[in-house]
Amino acid sequence: MRITHTVFGIALSFSLIGCALTPSAPSAIEIAERPGEKALLAGIRAYEDAQYTDAERLLNQALQIGLASAKDRAAAHKHLAFIFCATRRTPACEAAFKAAKQADSTFALSKSEAGHPLWGPVYERLQP
Repeated sequence: MRITHTVFGIALSFSLIGCALTPSAPSAIEIAERPGEKALLAGIRAYEDAQYTDAERLLNQALQIGLASAKDRAAAHKHLAFIFCATRRTPACEAAFKAAKQADSTFALSKSEAGHPLWGPVYERLQP
């Protein structure tokens, strides 16, 4: 019994040391405790499922509640821009792309995203 406790203690120590040294993605529990991030994930999921009305509502909710990460704020604005461009709301699309860049100065669309026929031209027009 004592050997088991010692082995468990050593394994736990190494596990805790590894956690302290290695940054990781937030756990499901951490996300559940952060409602903005939870709304962002649900919004992106709705977007991917072509539920654009729900996605727009959830992404706006995530931004309203607050997102800790600049990259998360940029992702919310980016997906809103995609929705706005796809629904022919060009001024809102432009504003969402600008908000994404304001949220995260390193924000940029991937090559395939920038080549999209609906939002690619809007995005390119905003580039310096």
